[in-house]
Amino acid sequence: MINKKLIFFLFCSALSLSTLAQNTGKILPFPVQQKQLSNGLNVVTVPFNSPGLASFFIVVRVGSREEVEAGKTGFAHFFEHMMFRGTDKYSKEAYDLVLKSIGASANANTSLDRTVYHMTGNAAKLEKMFEIEGDRFQNLNYSEHDFKTEAGAVKGEYTKNSASPYQQLYEKTSGVAFTKHTYQHTTMGFFADVVDMPNQYNYSLTFFDRFYRPEYATIVVVGDVKQDEVNRLAEKYFGSWKRGSYSPQIGTEPAQTETRYAHISNPSFPPFLDLNYKGPAFSDSSKDLPALDILTTLLFSESSALYQKLVVKEQKARFIGGGPELSRDPNLISMSASLVNAKDMQYVKDEILKAVDESKTKPFTAKELNDTKSAIKYGFAMRLDSPDQIANALARFIWLSGNPESLNNYYALYDKVTAEDIMNAAKKYFSPSALTIATIGPGTEGGVK
Repeated sequence: MINKKLIFFLFCSALSLSTLAQNTGKILPFPVQQKQLSNGLNVVTVPFNSPGLASFFIVVRVGSREEVEAGKTGFAHFFEHMMFRGTDKYSKEAYDLVLKSIGASANANTSLDRTVYHMTGNAAKLEKMFEIEGDRFQNLNYSEHDFKTEAGAVKGEYTKNSASPYQQLYEKTSGVAFTKHTYQHTTMGFFADVVDMPNQYNYSLTFFDRFYRPEYATIVVVGDVKQDEVNRLAEKYFGSWKRGSYSPQIGTEPAQTETRYAHISNPSFPPFLDLNYKGPAFSDSSKDLPALDILTTLLFSESSALYQKLVVKEQKARFIGGGPELSRDPNLISMSASLVNAKDMQYVKDEILKAVDESKTKPFTAKELNDTKSAIKYGFAMRLDSPDQIANALARFIWLSGNPESLNNYYALYDKVTAEDIMNAAKKYFSPSALTIATIGPGTEGGVK
């Protein structure tokens, strides 16, 4: 049964967001209030009309990117698990009981550039959220037995994930596309390191001591809250958190000079093609990433000539899509196609590259640009309708730049992108020498050149 009141509420919320965005000139039409504590911890507050509800996020700017030591990959992801093991004050079971008592849910996730811990619950219980999070971030305590148990669980997760040919291809592509930078290994880490992880208890203590420090962290609180109260609680429960001194030396990836190849042989899986160009690092002042986002949206949207040809008319591909990766250091711009028949791999690859090459010299029309910019920005803005969605969006730009205002700065760049900017970005990044071609299909090679 359709809930007409809910539909009306969502419509009014969307209309209100759109109006606020137009009035403020920012894609996030709410004040982003910041305060940095003396220990380096940044505290971000966003009051948002969500009566009785608050989201509490802690963004730790530590992911697989920071895993620079040989044989020691996968620990950023490991601590996503380990942080729920408890402290002397709140055991794992006691922590779960507190969450239930305040009507909150909590979880975490890890990626290349960060680990994010998040909970959403009763705004009136915000102090309890601060207390239990402040405790575990400063006083995590686990035995070697607990460590080995969790390391075994991480190995099981790795094994489960690697059963997917897509995950296998992603891992192999990362290893081929990068030769020096830590993006060479995935968030899960190298398999040999995951297998050896149960023997690395002492190193796990070192990892925690290095990175779980206030200078790596940002607290984000969104919802039915006031900045003064958030800052008071941050000082009370995190003010004594000791600053660290460790800074990893992350290798710079050398320029790629020729096309590289990665292939997974699997005759029973739908053939898959993935074209990966080296792209730029995140910036909230350069137009390159917005230009690439607009370009790939225009190339692969369902109304595009390429989609209509390969998917609708010729039915050689089940889908096509792609776009740039937003990350702290230069990463990949990926363009993918799931094929109906492996024999069409070369043809589909050639058609995609033909469209890519055409974008270097043929400008898109003003209408195409304006419509695409609006669709990208409106689609993003309309998701910012709850405390957790707003906090999650801010978290992304915090881990990319360290500054939540990068969200507004970045999306403001879209309006400045011209047809010439898009052609220049295509010429700059879409070079055969910067391409890694990855495939899934029968045989020992991908069948493309």
